Amino acid sequence: MTVNSAAPEPRPDGYSPFAHLTVQNTGLYRQVMRAFVVAKERFAVHLRPEDVYAALSAEARPVEVDGVVKALDSLVGWGNLRADPDTARVTAVEDFYRKRFIYQLTRAGEAAEEALGVYDDALGRRGALQAVALHDIVTQLRALLVLAAEERPDQAKAHLALDGLASRFTALADNARAFMGSLQRTIDLHDVEEDVFLAYKDRLIQYLERFIQDLITLGGRIARLILELEESGSIEPLLRAAAAREAVDASPEEAEHAEREAYDRWAGRWSGLAAWFISRQGRESQTRLLRGRALGAIPQLLAVVRSLNERRAGRSDRSADFRTLARWFAEAPDDDARHRLWRTAFGLYPARHLTVDADTLAARVARPVPAATPWADAEPLRISPQLRRTGSYERRGKPRRVEDRAAPRRRLAEVAAKQAAEIAAARTRLVTDGVTRLSELGELDPVSFGLFLQLLGDALATWRPGMRHTRATSNDGSMEIRLSALVDGTTAEIRTPGGTFRGPDHLIDIIDLADGDDA
Repeated sequence: MTVNSAAPEPRPDGYSPFAHLTVQNTGLYRQVMRAFVVAKERFAVHLRPEDVYAALSAEARPVEVDGVVKALDSLVGWGNLRADPDTARVTAVEDFYRKRFIYQLTRAGEAAEEALGVYDDALGRRGALQAVALHDIVTQLRALLVLAAEERPDQAKAHLALDGLASRFTALADNARAFMGSLQRTIDLHDVEEDVFLAYKDRLIQYLERFIQDLITLGGRIARLILELEESGSIEPLLRAAAAREAVDASPEEAEHAEREAYDRWAGRWSGLAAWFISRQGRESQTRLLRGRALGAIPQLLAVVRSLNERRAGRSDRSADFRTLARWFAEAPDDDARHRLWRTAFGLYPARHLTVDADTLAARVARPVPAATPWADAEPLRISPQLRRTGSYERRGKPRRVEDRAAPRRRLAEVAAKQAAEIAAARTRLVTDGVTRLSELGELDPVSFGLFLQLLGDALATWRPGMRHTRATSNDGSMEIRLSALVDGTTAEIRTPGGTFRGPDHLIDIIDLADGDDA
């Protein structure tokens, strides 16, 4: 390995400590700097070239120590290291005049390595779906409810509780985003070996199912706690208390606006937390989107497993065949060869108007056409598409006429319009004018009843023992249902053409979010 001996020119933009990332032998420079970072962690101040040479891996280590010395001098020129004369081992006058240095990290070099360490960590993070973070968020929200019950909440306690809540929520969001990105790369088989994927796919699916179950259970609980804090008006005093505590440490010139800016930051964090767990104004919550993405990943993972098993069983891989065909097209010497390859691969000939019968064959025998006759000059030959496809002629007579599909398209459009009108009518039928009893919905047509069952299922999915109220949003985010239990023990009946639906009576409020009627 060789290292350029020319002294590097400092960059005028002030980012010279990052220059070693854009030159030759970047791997050597990174390992040299890593040796100094490790030495600093062990409280070593200076390193000699021999120490750095011994710390390098065998792959990056130059043949001679002089290669390391040249790399060290380059890093000194960029500002990553500082060189001081090494007089500790001078035993003669000749040794004093000989060029010997010891090296140590500069502040700029240390800052550059810290930045690169953060970059490497973020790039390599796979993330995780943290059910523990969900439990911690529930605990912090309950602590806020206890503080909100006090007449004058303690600023320090409010700040600590909100700070802990924000840190756990930030970790949950960051890890969920990183995990879903790495999961998609796994599904696409990017940066993962097939054997490794097959080995851990069962654990991955179990992990997703367990987190989905926790997300359904704890996500609804977190949403209720957030709504309880907001509807009682308790959250704003807590946010202002935390902002006031932060503003205490502001400098005199910033004191006037510090509390207001701190409150705006805390209000923004709370708004982001609420949007993560609660669907509002036609926008689905992030937990619902995350749950849908995790649920969708399971069949995708199973499809990948099926595809891998088919490959190993020797079945044809259509994507690989097309890639091979594309390479053949790219390697063809001219357009004539590409046309021949196209005809051989696909055989797409305009033969719909051709047919072959006994009369045609007899005419060909009576008047043979030389093989050298151009196709355009020869008398047309009628060939049946069935003959070309199967090798046998099964039907005589005229060819089938090309089917006009305009009428089926019109029927499909009419069906789609009818279905859209039925769904719109069902939405209008189900929307309640305020809170009403489930038993007062009356008779429902099949479309309205199907939509009602979907809404009711979404609401009951969040229902847990001991609950009295719940709310849920439809999958498309266009409708919301609010359900409250009754204690009178009455039974509700909803009549439909297919029968009668019976169950415990509840208070129900169905809102059309698309019309902006959310109260």
